Amino acid sequence: EIGPTMVGDEHSDPSLMSFLGATKRNMLGNHFWEYYVNDAPRIVLNKLESCGYRVVSMTGVGQTLVWCLHKE
Repeated sequence: EIGPTMVGDEHSDPSLMSFLGATKRNMLGNHFWEYYVNDAPRIVLNKLESCGYRVVSMTGVGQTLVWCLHKE
């Protein structure tokens, strides 16, 4: 997969979002904010691993891939 990659919502840790280089946006028609980066998921997952996160599960929802992570 290639970017952009959604990495959080309006309640996400601002310092972690900054570390990932994420930008906060509100898509037309949505009633919520989301953080995204232009990096591919593998780059984001590598950055999160360096912060102590690990992948617990992964699934596909339509054309969207979803990873669930846990911080050690």
